[in-house]
Order: sequence, then C-alpha cells, then structure tokens
Amino acid sequence: MLLAVDVGNSQTVAGLFSGDELLHDWRVSTIRRTTVDELAASHDNILQLRGGSLTEVDHVVVASVVPELTVAYQALADRYLDRPAVVVGPGVRTGMPLLVDNPHEVGADRIANAVAAHALHGGPCVVVDFGTATTLDVVSEAGEFLGGVIAPGVDSGLDALSQRAARLMRVELATPPAAIGRNTVESMQSGLVLGAAAMVDGMVSRVAVELGAQPVVVATGGLAGLVIPHSVLVEEHEPMLTLEGLRIVHERTAGAPARGRRR
Repeated sequence: MLLAVDVGNSQTVAGLFSGDELLHDWRVSTIRRTTVDELAASHDNILQLRGGSLTEVDHVVVASVVPELTVAYQALADRYLDRPAVVVGPGVRTGMPLLVDNPHEVGADRIANAVAAHALHGGPCVVVDFGTATTLDVVSEAGEFLGGVIAPGVDSGLDALSQRAARLMRVELATPPAAIGRNTVESMQSGLVLGAAAMVDGMVSRVAVELGAQPVVVATGGLAGLVIPHSVLVEEHEPMLTLEGLRIVHERTAGAPARGRRR
C-alpha cells in the first residue's frame, strides 16, 4: 500500500493506493507545528474509520510546501514504516524535465500535478490548481514542464478584500446570480468567482498563443468545483490530480512502469 500526501499551506490531502487504485482519500487542516506522533495518529485514526490502518502502509510519497512538515513526514516513515519516504524534489525521478530558470523554485505539488495531467491527458496541457494560490502550469506535448502563472487564490483574494477594505466584509464564496452585482455581496462574489474564471480563460488564451497550439486544460484544487462551471476553456476536472501525480512519481522513482489511471 502507498500513502500519498500533499501538504499545502492551508490543507493537507492524503490518499491510500493499492497499485494504481485510490482506495481512500481525506483532507485535514495543515498545522505546521504538528509532531511526528500526532501526524501518525491522525492518519491512522482516519484510516481506521475507513476500515484500514497505518500498519498496512508500505511506502510514503510526499509533496510539501511546508518545510517543517516535510521533515515530519520523513520522520514518520522512518519511525513507523522503517523505510524512507519519497519526497518530491531535486534528485527524485519524476520523468519530467523542468525547463525553467531555477527548477528548485518549482513547488512539489505543481510538479506532481504536471506529471499526472500529462500522463492522463497528454500534451500540451495546462494544469489550473485552485488553492491558496491559483496556479497555471504548462506542459509541452513532449512532457516538459515549461513554467507557469501564479496568481492570488480565490479565498486569498477574499481575505485581502475583507482585511484591507474597511467597508467590505467577508462573504460566502458562491456563484452570484449575474456578473453585474446588485449589492456589495453579489459584486464581491462576481469579482471573486467569475473573475477567477475569466482570469483563467484569459491566461490560457495567452499561453495557447505562445505555444502555437491549444492545450488541454485540467483543473484541480479545493475551489475548482466552484469556478470551472464558469470557465470556457477548462475541459477536465481531476480532484485527486496531485495524489495521482505522486503515485506516478513514486512508481518512476521505484523503477516500476508508471501507468495512467484505470478507467
């Protein structure tokens, strides 16, 4: 069994794979000061609710943007599984060349997303991840990571408006009845939700011109379901894309042939 863990700034998504089949997935808040034993207990408790146990896990693969928790998951694998975790980063065999100025700057979750999107849908493709930041990552037809776009996330934009504008409050992130808001709440929802969709479509159009081809656009992330119904260019929604990418990276690192997801 393989435990795949994607540690984000706000939330951590984990999944348990048997071969290429995702048996269970779950989402918890990212708490930077969580200890190794607390991490192990948390994942074990959730697995027990699903009829499993951490003792069934043979391998761990991690993508993390939180250095403290990267170290903690490495310690978890050493202590509870008696084998090292595969941590996506420099030196790990991802099978995807990073054609950027500084490959060390590319987040591990972005690499996992790109690997999975190309394996599942081919290239060229663009991965749109709606998380703390909204990122667009571009992969060539040959499976090369070309770079991307980083913009404020939908929820981050809401936080900025409510904290920095005295007369704007925090509103529910929901689809407004129309683009033209009739009140402050609807106006903010229009800017946040419909604005995010318009930004994605606009940036994908620019990317397509630079590529000289129309890419497949794949969306993932916690807020994707809210935004993509209003996008013209997003074609695929893969909620577990990062976990699938981690599974593929683990297979490539272990030397086993990586396969696309079974359909």
